[in-house]
Amino acid sequence: MLPGKRALRVGDLILRETAFILLEKVKDPRVQGVTLTGIRLGDDLKQAKIFYSVVGDQGAIERAQTGLTSAKGFIKKEIGSRMELRYVPEISFIHDPSLEDGSHMERVFEKIRESEKGS
Repeated sequence: MLPGKRALRVGDLILRETAFILLEKVKDPRVQGVTLTGIRLGDDLKQAKIFYSVVGDQGAIERAQTGLTSAKGFIKKEIGSRMELRYVPEISFIHDPSLEDGSHMERVFEKIRESEKGS
């Protein structure tokens, strides 16, 4: 089921605020290089799943997840003070592998192009 228009609007604002907070206010080095890729906010606006990507190996992903989880309370408090919401949703961060998948595919295509030039 598609989320309602209000959930999409509020979700977009929460995503923008979270990106700003991560960039400007969170000093944890584990969240450096994290890119927020999307949000799924329930229609009741009580649960927010924020998707992120980070360049690196499994260790980098785990460090980013730990850093984001540790900053969750601070981010929620900041969103509460920056946005006029009756209820600040519970936030969970979920790794989104699509950027890495796209990057991998681009490298595969580049190898194919190189091998075609050579033949």
